[in-house]
Amino acid sequence: MVKSYLRYEAASSFGVIVSVDCNITYDSSGKHLLAGALEKLGVWHVRQGICTKTLAPSASSSSRGPSLAVTSIASSSSSIIASGYADGTVRIWDSEKGTCDTTLNGHRVGEAGLFRLRGHRDQVTDLVFLDSSKKLVSSSKDKFLRVWDLETQHCVQIVSGHHSEIWSIDVNPDERYLVSGSADPELRFYSINNDLADEKPGPDKVESQVDNGTALNKWEVLKHFGDIQRQSKDRVSTVRFSNSGNLLACQVAGTTVEMFCVLDENEARRKAKRRINRKEKKTSKGKADTSTTENENRNIVEEVGELLVTVPDVFKPLQILRAKKKICSMSFCPITPKGSLATLALSLNNNLLEIYSIESTSATKTSAIELQGHRSDVRSVTLSSDNTLLMSTSHSTIKIWNPSTGSCLRTIDSGYGLCGLFVPGNKYAIVGTKSGTLEIIDVRSGTCVEVVQAHGGSVQSIAATADGFVTGSADQDVKFWEYQTAQKTGQDTRHLTVSPVKNLKMNDDVVVVAVSPEGKHIAVALLDCTVKVFFMDSLKFFLSLYGHKLPVLCMDVSSDGDLIVTGSADKNLKIWGLDFGDCHKSLFAHADSVMAVKFVRNTHYMFSVGKDRLVKYWDADKFELLLTLEGHHSEVWCLAVSNRGDFLVTGSHDRSIRRWDRTEEPFFIEEEKEKRLEEMFESDIDNVFENKYAPKEELLEEGAVALAGKKTGETVTAADSIMEALDIAEEELKRIAEYKEEKSKGKVGDFRPNILMLGLSPSNYVLRAVSSVHTNDLEQALLALPFSDSLRILTYLKDWVAFPDKIELVCRVATVLLQIHHNQLTSTVSARPILSLLKDILHARVKECKDTLGFNLAAMDHLKQLMAAKSDAPFRDAKTKLLEIRARYAQHSEGRMQTKEERKKKKQKKLDNGHVWS
Repeated sequence: MVKSYLRYEAASSFGVIVSVDCNITYDSSGKHLLAGALEKLGVWHVRQGICTKTLAPSASSSSRGPSLAVTSIASSSSSIIASGYADGTVRIWDSEKGTCDTTLNGHRVGEAGLFRLRGHRDQVTDLVFLDSSKKLVSSSKDKFLRVWDLETQHCVQIVSGHHSEIWSIDVNPDERYLVSGSADPELRFYSINNDLADEKPGPDKVESQVDNGTALNKWEVLKHFGDIQRQSKDRVSTVRFSNSGNLLACQVAGTTVEMFCVLDENEARRKAKRRINRKEKKTSKGKADTSTTENENRNIVEEVGELLVTVPDVFKPLQILRAKKKICSMSFCPITPKGSLATLALSLNNNLLEIYSIESTSATKTSAIELQGHRSDVRSVTLSSDNTLLMSTSHSTIKIWNPSTGSCLRTIDSGYGLCGLFVPGNKYAIVGTKSGTLEIIDVRSGTCVEVVQAHGGSVQSIAATADGFVTGSADQDVKFWEYQTAQKTGQDTRHLTVSPVKNLKMNDDVVVVAVSPEGKHIAVALLDCTVKVFFMDSLKFFLSLYGHKLPVLCMDVSSDGDLIVTGSADKNLKIWGLDFGDCHKSLFAHADSVMAVKFVRNTHYMFSVGKDRLVKYWDADKFELLLTLEGHHSEVWCLAVSNRGDFLVTGSHDRSIRRWDRTEEPFFIEEEKEKRLEEMFESDIDNVFENKYAPKEELLEEGAVALAGKKTGETVTAADSIMEALDIAEEELKRIAEYKEEKSKGKVGDFRPNILMLGLSPSNYVLRAVSSVHTNDLEQALLALPFSDSLRILTYLKDWVAFPDKIELVCRVATVLLQIHHNQLTSTVSARPILSLLKDILHARVKECKDTLGFNLAAMDHLKQLMAAKSDAPFRDAKTKLLEIRARYAQHSEGRMQTKEERKKKKQKKLDNGHVWS
């Protein structure tokens, strides 16, 4: 019976606050800061300093490992967030729901790109939209700025002037000025002309702009405004305007940010007037050189007449903000607080976020997000005996984590920790440092209670024994320690301490030590590439394990004491028998050095990690690779496996700590081998582990527009299915022709159609294959077809137009094939009859389809009107009836008034007659 195993999968990752290669940005409220944390997008509450939400791609994503790293983030005025990834995908998130609404990956989904603009000769470094004129400005390492008209999809201006690569550009909120930063010692400013004529320049006019060095004023969107010298000599990394437009920040590739105050138009004009007045006073005082004075006066008159505003009149240097570490990214808060000009957030390369309040005279750090991660890479991880606590060490801190939730419980300042273990009872922990000391950590209080000078060299390894622990050091000593208690002077409480019991002197540096579970043997790996095994009680030599070509960096002993596994810098794992010291198997385990290896308790299963970023699961009895776990973005240094083997924890150079859980899903070795082979075959398409840029000679010419898609595994599979259907249909047509020929000769027999064609005709079978391709993969699938197969598809199109519901598909296929193979089709004589026939048929069929759609739309509009009239039928004459009621009421009121007037007149007449008689 085939043996099955239980699968391990990635459960969680923590320890990364912000990635080095990703920008940061505020959300629309200004309360949360968005930061990329490797493949995740963290939403950090600025005041509380906690991660309130994590946005991560689903586990079913086809890309894994470094290709999933977040490289760019953009927020909007709503809850929508866009994140770009290293594999080229763009994901649209709803930050309130925490869900991914859309994934844009070159036609893999229903959302398709509009077009692709090509023209730069090197990498594009930054983009900015000019919303008022529907244009896009791009910067590149080719030292040029390009202005693209999004309506005509062409480059309308090429701006030169930079002497080095342009790294960043930005435009102020009212789109009056554009600033660009490069490795040049100055910032270049451009004024934006949004009032252009409707006529668009042709490509020949655009190309002449570079040759002449200047652009025609009629088409000049960007006009050079001036330069400002920078104080830093490092290249510019990012330039950004604040949301209010009153500040400009210039971040360099170092530890400084130069701040500039942006004056409004009135203030700039007043400053220009003051500058001109100072010039007038200066020239009026000195009249030694008459010619010079006349020239200066002439310039002053011109400036007064035009009131020429220069760059220093608008952009005023404010201050320089200095950080302790290299700055990776910055972002202005959209909400301006009271009492300050702006709030600026910085991400540093040591996994830290800092918030600064920018004032007119100084910049004050108001808060920092730092507790949820190490400042450097994680060098060791250790689990407590009950698996409820996790200890990690780095170059300056020790952190205690909850491995289930990933929350940081304690942070202790320490030396450079290389190894560690929990003391029985899990109240204390021991950490070995690079300086040769042992630090005793009180886990409950989060303090270091004692530092013991243990070795003359770095403590490379530590292993637990029944009554203490063993340490191995670069000073060629293996020391045995036991636990004791001590009391500090002036204190009533006692704390844990350690004291050396015995010492084993080696003839070379000790790299790693391991103790068998029953405490019978101790194995010591030396720098001379050998492993020596001694008896624990007498320290007598027992075995020597040799065979590695480079030093052994890690090893472990199985729970039953039968096997010992060693991992080396020669990329191999060797499995040895601890009874005779024979090598059972040597496995080529990783593509780089093997850094850690651990057995699962009570089994012969083991995990190994290496510098190739992979975690691998092995069966030491069958010498088989069971699983390969991908997820880390850099070298994996350390590994810890739980006592029950239900999860493991790994620490990496990317500062992340990842937990991998055992699931209830079984798997078989053969299935995993087949999956690995498939991934190997598709790796050249998906480029999982590296970004392969096309050479410059393969790019199209400047201003060209291309499809916004890319070749994927799905498109290749679709192209293969179409080619297979074409081959089957062609064979079937040959069989039909042979049958008809035999029938004409009198050799009548029963024709048996190909069962693979599902009872369809050859034309319908090919139509079925083309229709089954996803709509967004169709263009790339047709692009992968050779010219001969494209010709065969064109011959089938005349039959497909007979199906009214396939007219749109036929037109799309014909259009794409004509665009792809235009040059070859025009020079192929056999293709002319097909194209002429398609021209007549498609025109008529498309007109019929258009008429049908128009008729249906008109009918639907008519039905809509009928439904609307029917829905308010009881109130159809409500307005007329209301007017009639009001008219009758008005007539009735008028009649009553007339009656009253007549009565008054009669009464008055009677009174008048009575007065006369009297």
